[in-house]
Amino acid sequence: MQNTNATSSTVKKKAAITDQQVLIAGGGHVGLSFALLLAHHGIKSTLLEKNSYPTISPQDDRTRSHYLDSRNTALSRRTVQIYQEIGLWDELQSHACRIDAVQISEQGSFGRAQLKKEEEKIESFGQVMENAWLGRKLLLAAQQESLISIIDNANVIAVEQQPDGVTLSFSYYGEEEHEQQLQASLLVACDGRDSTVRQLLDIGTTTYDYQQTAIVGVVETDKPHDHVAIERFSPAGPLAVLPLTDPEGDGNNKYQQGYRRSVVWVCPKGEETRYLEDDAHFLATLQGAFGDRAGTFVNAGRRGGYPLTRVLADKQVAGRCVIMGNAAHTLHPVAGQGFNLCMRDAHVLAKMLSAQVLRGEDIGSPALLTRYEKARQTDQKRVIRFCDAVVHGFTHPNPAIKLARNMALVAFDKLPNIKPLVANYAMGLKS
Repeated sequence: MQNTNATSSTVKKKAAITDQQVLIAGGGHVGLSFALLLAHHGIKSTLLEKNSYPTISPQDDRTRSHYLDSRNTALSRRTVQIYQEIGLWDELQSHACRIDAVQISEQGSFGRAQLKKEEEKIESFGQVMENAWLGRKLLLAAQQESLISIIDNANVIAVEQQPDGVTLSFSYYGEEEHEQQLQASLLVACDGRDSTVRQLLDIGTTTYDYQQTAIVGVVETDKPHDHVAIERFSPAGPLAVLPLTDPEGDGNNKYQQGYRRSVVWVCPKGEETRYLEDDAHFLATLQGAFGDRAGTFVNAGRRGGYPLTRVLADKQVAGRCVIMGNAAHTLHPVAGQGFNLCMRDAHVLAKMLSAQVLRGEDIGSPALLTRYEKARQTDQKRVIRFCDAVVHGFTHPNPAIKLARNMALVAFDKLPNIKPLVANYAMGLKS
């Protein structure tokens, strides 16, 4: 059942710098990225994914087959830098679209602000990329990496810790009688909001239901996006329209104007059905919220609805186990910070493990992992507070609060030295 799509002719032979190994439970974007970060430092890992991976090859998916059907992720500048460090960005960037400016406003109010890359003297604020493209490239890179072993269709059923290691028991889906075990120095759980590993370790969570649903999809407008991201706050909740590449990709080509845009529309829980099923209603609602800022919304693709709940693990380290990704912190998508925060976590842990190996020490050392957890607290808490402040601050109906937040937007737009600070935090360059 192990995925073996990579052939011996494509695998790059690389010597590990240590015999110590890492188990990674969860092979989504964060799990795959973490495995690639470890391999970059010469550390072996075995990645287990509960779902079945598709069969892909380097020639697959050069162009899109579905013009308007996809979910997307906004990658911060820091996340882009991380992919550059491991040599993957050249493969990714053909389907990445720069964000050159960000416009922020509230429906029916005077407050507005704008960030421009020229004013901040940067190349861009980040890149928007389709999840399908990012996932395919991460999987292909992992399959071609000799220091990464991949097992899909793997159902984790037990975790046991010893003084010098950790044992993970799993079975293949549909074959419960065939239980297998793997041992390593360290287990990193990237298995999502409802993490099985987190539950097996008896790590609790603190949750908050926003009573909202995110409607996520792709739309087409009659006006080119010009690499501008639009953040708009409505009485129902925050929403965003982000620039996307054209069907053939290459969003950095100045001759491609771009009419595709990623949309995240947040509505009260229980109101999502009509937005998901009625294209005309969805487009008309977007038009009413955005006015002519994005032009006319002329077409909508298939959309998904995702209930919004903040889930924070009560702790992120237990012995030789680390909780990472959405298993550690699932956040509101209002500012596109969730995945980028996870990538900073993964990058820091990989560097700390590499330094530990170079010292000839145990990479699963509980003391080391506790230092990692403490090192990440400031960045994590800042992002969590920021996301909640934006959600609650811009949905509160009190007229005095509404006036205050609009004055704050004006101040943000006009006062010197504030924009660079906020922009650096948003781009993940200052944590």
